[in-house]
Parts: sequence; C-alpha cells; structure tokens
Amino acid sequence: MSYIAKIADITAGWIDDLSDPDFSKKLALGLKQLVESNDVTIILFRHSDLPTLEYFDDPMKGGSHNIDLFVKGAFLIDPFYLMATQKNKRGFFHFKEIMPSGFKQTEYYRTWYCNSGLKDEVGYLISLPNNDFINISLGRTGGLQNFTKKELTLLDDILPLIEKVCQCHWQQTHINDDPTNIRMRMQHALDHFGASILTQREQQVVHLILHGHTTKTVAEELNIVVETVKLHRKHAYAKLDINSQSELFYLFIDSLMSEEKYVDGDPLTNYM
Repeated sequence: MSYIAKIADITAGWIDDLSDPDFSKKLALGLKQLVESNDVTIILFRHSDLPTLEYFDDPMKGGSHNIDLFVKGAFLIDPFYLMATQKNKRGFFHFKEIMPSGFKQTEYYRTWYCNSGLKDEVGYLISLPNNDFINISLGRTGGLQNFTKKELTLLDDILPLIEKVCQCHWQQTHINDDPTNIRMRMQHALDHFGASILTQREQQVVHLILHGHTTKTVAEELNIVVETVKLHRKHAYAKLDINSQSELFYLFIDSLMSEEKYVDGDPLTNYM
C-alpha cells in the first residue's frame, strides 16, 4: 500500500469515528501507523481549566513516566505550552527547534525531561474555539531512533488534515460557569514564585532557570555576565534552602500543589 493510500485509509477511519468517545485513541493509533512512535500524548487545554489527558501511552510500553506531574503543573514550563500561550503559535513543531539554547546541558533536562524517557519528540498545536487548543505529542523512547527528515516532512504535510479532524471532534466547547481561571492562577503563581524571599534579580534568574535556560542563556537574556548569574543563583538557592536545579523545579511544583486555594502572590509564602 502506498503512503497516499495509507493516509486515505486512516483518514476515512478518523472521519467515521469523529463522534466516537474513543476518537483520541483512534487518532493516536492512526498516527502510529504513519510514523512509528511509542509515546503519543494528546492533551486538551480548555481556556481556563487544567489540561485534560485525552490519550497517553502506557509507561510500561514506552509512554512517559511522569505525565501526572506534567498535568499538575510542569506543563507551565513545557516548550510546546509556551509556544502556544506566550508566542501564540500553532502548527507542527520538532522539539529540537523550540527548546531553549543549551537545553540538553541543563540539569532541568537531565532530571526532568530525560526522566520522561523521551529521546525525540514532535508535536502539533491545534486551535479550538475560545482560545482552547490541542497538543498532540509524538515521542520516541527506548531503542527507537530519532525521527527522520522524511518522517518530519510527512507529519508536517498532514497538518491541515490533523487540524480538521481535531477541530471537528472537539468543536463542542464547554463553557465553564466557574469564573476562576485555574491556568491563569497557576501562571500567576509561577510568575511570582520566590517574590517574597528573593531580590528582583534573583527572582528573574530563578524564573529563567525554571524555563530550562543555562547560565549562559540567562546571562544573555538579562544582559549580565555569567559570573553575576552564578552569584545570583547561589544566593537564591541559599535562601530557598536548595542545592540544585532539580530541587528548584520540585520546590516550585510542591509549592504550587500545596496551594489548593491559591489566590495571589508568591506560592512560597505559606509553603515555607
């Protein structure tokens, strides 16, 4: 069967199942037929709610090991989420093209991203009504090799098709009567993390580190020298009673999860 025939066959199945509650699973299986992947995740971001896992692969069969932690707060610093919310980008992206400079040398990469088991990742960001969006991630873990140029081209070429079937399936956008915007509240917590303890410059350094920046790229972002960044980081870590970037990340997640009724300000105020 040619690739065109294969795509046509898979697409016909998707169209038949648009109203099926298991559509997400069938969408994931269809994508796997086109391009080998053992870690497909489909996440729905409604305008004010926490992300909803529409589909994810079993960790025992190659799927990410820390997906629960992701939806509870780690998504706030995920490059795909930042592309969608801060840069307002939609489309198909290779993770290597959107990750911060020097990302693989950061402790964040070694202690967080690598713990997911991902070796390579691509993703779709699909617009829905009311500023909602879908993030479809295709990853490779274990012994699978990185995506080839041919596979990346194929996935990019079928973007209009993926957009159409996703928008048709998720077009019924629910309206949340609760005026509380949970995601905005969590973003506010991230923006003010450490404000009650750290100086403004220390907070800026910590914020960039949480987003996966290296010492060098933090210096570039803040227009200061590397040694000054190291000094601010040292002072910030001492005040937060931590010793590493991984501890910083988990401190943020723990403080966020402990604030069930967070309203405003630094989430560390009550936590510490």
